[in-house]
Amino acid sequence: MLRRPVLFRQRALIGAGIAFAVAMLLWNIPQLDFIVYPVRLFVTFVHESGHGLAALFSGGHFERLDVFANGSGLALTAGGSRALILMGGYLGAALFGAALFYAANTIPHSRVISLILGVVIVAITLFYTTFISTAFFVGLAMGVGLFVLGSRAHDDINLILLNVLAMLTGLNAVLDLVFLVGNTSASIGAVRNDAAQFSVEFAPFVPAAVWAALWAGLAILMLGAAVWFSVIRPRRVL
Repeated sequence: MLRRPVLFRQRALIGAGIAFAVAMLLWNIPQLDFIVYPVRLFVTFVHESGHGLAALFSGGHFERLDVFANGSGLALTAGGSRALILMGGYLGAALFGAALFYAANTIPHSRVISLILGVVIVAITLFYTTFISTAFFVGLAMGVGLFVLGSRAHDDINLILLNVLAMLTGLNAVLDLVFLVGNTSASIGAVRNDAAQFSVEFAPFVPAAVWAALWAGLAILMLGAAVWFSVIRPRRVL
């Protein structure tokens, strides 16, 4: 009886890994980009929310977040720790993925996670996005979708889909950071990417690629810790 939940977690992990592998292939086939397009927009939503929440956590204000149709985004903040705010985007997305993966594989009733997460995302949408905007529709659709998932779907379905969402979000943050290591000039119009902006404001003598690599390493550690403590370690103890 003790091994049954462990085996189920293993199946869910394998299923999430396969789903992410498929998504990776789709991301490299431009003609099929429309399939993962909603996921890209949600990852941006989480990324920009990370900037805003970092501002709130450090004593500042989170004014608004935007998600653009091309998959980029922008968070407007005031006050708080500028360093934490700049790091909060990529690392916030990675932390979201890691925390969601850990929670989904350690909390017995995954439907509760979907319900709570759905409510949180809808709340962020209503408070921090502009009505009838891309960010508004992305947040509302994902929040309501998660709430319906938690209300209607079986625990097993919730677990698998939450694992998929966690891995896609967390690992996408890692992939974006790895991309920045070799492409630190990538930007949104005249707006520098977070690593380049961090380098300019806080350590101009340290290349932006170094900060991107450091953040990527931290993101990988967070995701690895989530997998270890929620899936691998319990099996070793048994």
